Amino acid sequence: MSDERVLPAYADLPPSPGGGRSGWGAFGDDDQAGRVNLLTPERVAEAARLVRRGAAFPLDLPLGAFDPPLNPARGNPVHRVIDQPGGVGLDDAWDNVFPQAGSQWDSLAHIGRDREVYYNGATAEQIRREGRNGIDVWAAHGIAGRGVLLDMPASMAAAGRAYDPSATVEFGVDDLERARRDSGVEFRTGDVLLLHTGFTGWYVEQDRATRAGLPGHVTAPGLEHTEEICAYLWDQGIAAVGSDTFAVEAWPADTSAEAAPFGFIHHVLIGSLGMALGELWWLRDLALDCRRTGVHEGMFVSTPTRAPGGISSAANAVVLM
Repeated sequence: MSDERVLPAYADLPPSPGGGRSGWGAFGDDDQAGRVNLLTPERVAEAARLVRRGAAFPLDLPLGAFDPPLNPARGNPVHRVIDQPGGVGLDDAWDNVFPQAGSQWDSLAHIGRDREVYYNGATAEQIRREGRNGIDVWAAHGIAGRGVLLDMPASMAAAGRAYDPSATVEFGVDDLERARRDSGVEFRTGDVLLLHTGFTGWYVEQDRATRAGLPGHVTAPGLEHTEEICAYLWDQGIAAVGSDTFAVEAWPADTSAEAAPFGFIHHVLIGSLGMALGELWWLRDLALDCRRTGVHEGMFVSTPTRAPGGISSAANAVVLM
């Protein structure tokens, strides 16, 4: 590919202060897009050839679907329908919108390598004042390419393992590799990994009392809290991970400074390696189609909100097959 950049293996990256390895500078000292840079025009064109049936699978849940919000620090949107003067028509407004309360992208301004510095050396002050690493960087670049679904509940069942999509289940490299083999795909550089855990499918089936007890007490499956899983994603060429679970990684994580960086691997995946993470997506319909057809790859397209300096955005994502 004409603009493909050959990246070093994870083991060959420079050490990151505080633990793990650093991908800073891999796309230039001033880069703010991170692994989204791997979504090159050639790879987008190649992904477009995967659209054979014209089937579309939207990956966002409705605004306000998580009620009350799973993170008690966030709120749910309020919709107002507004009459235009003279009764000509209607407008509307959404108040109290917290993009990270629903199907979302975390930008590279969301979580730092540590509590002092963010991806590629940006400071919190630069993020606030200049909008460095904001979601609009990805919006301007575009997020499109090959999406590959790993169906973890199906893979666990095939392996004869008990599985609860509402429990803290950590998926290690062996688990992801088993699911990949079950899906019949090989990863390619620039892939968007779609991690189906069944969490949002479980959530929508719960009654109000169960949902009301979740904020602040969420347990959910996701990636293992290890350096091995971070190295695996880097070395497989993954550009982004979109998941139907609470935090991409298993929850609860250990967000204390003492456990950093692998107690809460957002520090490594976002802050050190520049990887795009999507959370609380709707992957059930796509997973059921993959099971039916045996095809686990398609063209992935997402249009984050072009919000200057935004820390997050609704995913606005779809897979075309």
